[in-house]
Amino acid sequence: MNRLAILGASGHGKVVADTALVCGWRQIDFFDDAWPARLENGHWNVVGNSAELLLRLDAYDGVFIAIGNNMIRLAKLRELEEVGAKIVSLIHPSAVISQFSSIDVGSLVLAGVVVNVDAVIGRGVILNTGCSVDHDCVLGDGVHLSPGSRLAGGVHVGKLAWVGIGACVRQSLKIGDSVIVGAGAAVVADVPDELTVVGVPARKFSRS
Repeated sequence: MNRLAILGASGHGKVVADTALVCGWRQIDFFDDAWPARLENGHWNVVGNSAELLLRLDAYDGVFIAIGNNMIRLAKLRELEEVGAKIVSLIHPSAVISQFSSIDVGSLVLAGVVVNVDAVIGRGVILNTGCSVDHDCVLGDGVHLSPGSRLAGGVHVGKLAWVGIGACVRQSLKIGDSVIVGAGAAVVADVPDELTVVGVPARKFSRS
């Protein structure tokens, strides 16, 4: 683990880079489409844009996509895989991960996360600081669990879903594809695809 390229120079990218350091990556470079107007991301250099990254893949031992938008992150992961990029996952050493769970490529597991037995984590997933995924949960590709969110046992979360900070989901429920669960929500019933739910208990969000 020598040279890591990170696509996406943002605050989230800083957390990714910090995690990469404690995972043993020694040199970290950012790529972002704001380059060359943006040359730094906190303690790290921004050395090119996404097109430049495609030209320099052979210079890196690993590539990670640090983009918060679920759809864009997953699309970039697929694009980079198609051209042979060495996509990696990053798992903070303070995370508690069951030996009987599985975490697919391009996923991020941050400090204080717990993933319990027989949980299945998809591709390009973000398990943000201090969230927990209990036994037998299944998370689709491109999911983001925000800091402090909680999934009880047997929850299925569809692809590209986002669970807000501090939200909780009762056991054995199904959260559909592209669902948004608001911050602090308590989900006590299944949520169909593409719905936004908020509140305690969580209900469909209406702008009217």
